[in-house]
Amino acid sequence: MHLDTESHPMTAVVLAGDRCKKDSLINDHSAAGCKALIDIDGIPMVRRVLGALQQSRVVNDIVLAGPEAAEVAMDGPLQDMIASQQISWRPPEASPSSSAYHTMRSLAPEAPVLLTTADHPLLTHEIVDAFGRQSLADDVDVTVGLAPHALITDAYPGIKKTVLRFSDGDFCGCNLFAFLTPEGRQAANFWRRIEQQRKKPLFLIGLLGWWMVLRYRLGMLSLEEALAKLGKRLGLRVRAVILPYANAAIDVDSAADLMLVKNSLGTTTSEGE
Repeated sequence: MHLDTESHPMTAVVLAGDRCKKDSLINDHSAAGCKALIDIDGIPMVRRVLGALQQSRVVNDIVLAGPEAAEVAMDGPLQDMIASQQISWRPPEASPSSSAYHTMRSLAPEAPVLLTTADHPLLTHEIVDAFGRQSLADDVDVTVGLAPHALITDAYPGIKKTVLRFSDGDFCGCNLFAFLTPEGRQAANFWRRIEQQRKKPLFLIGLLGWWMVLRYRLGMLSLEEALAKLGKRLGLRVRAVILPYANAAIDVDSAADLMLVKNSLGTTTSEGE
């Protein structure tokens, strides 16, 4: 069902392809042989993400990029969502960044795009709405969702996350991005070039020049300054949306992440009973 685009202005793109089919997480936890369909308490991860997006007040259309058609065929409810046009589906490209780039090229250029991933099972419509509304309110081309590292470690002690350490705070990525203008989609092409280094903060800062690396290492580089420099390099207006939700930063990259998510959902269920 398509909703009113005035109150639901964004098109959501969900990346659900696999980087590598030999991933032990896939082989050990998915009968379908793909990460997106790893079962968590009876519901595959990707359907949890799709459910959050369907409940969101900022999302109108949903495009699922992946998994492969043979894998989609193994999940009846997902097939039904596609057949009933609740969501659109397209096969994945060779990498997540390529999937993002080519999927956005297939969309109307004026559509604001909210991009997320299928391995984000703790995503909620509250998180999506908070990110989407703030993104739409900013006069920028691209936004990136971040959460304070301290907030995450308070909620999930011992969790291992890639941390971006700036003079004004330490942050972790949330697998939430918004491409708000036709020009903003150029950033997806930039992502294709750096994707393999995405979890190396020093490499990413290094793209801004050696002086920025030095300032980062000395704890003198602010998040705002780094994004302004990145925006200047790309010819785009880039801003961060800082989210007050620890679960916004939880994706499933390992068996430990999967156990954390299952425990978290179990705790939530118990508290709600």
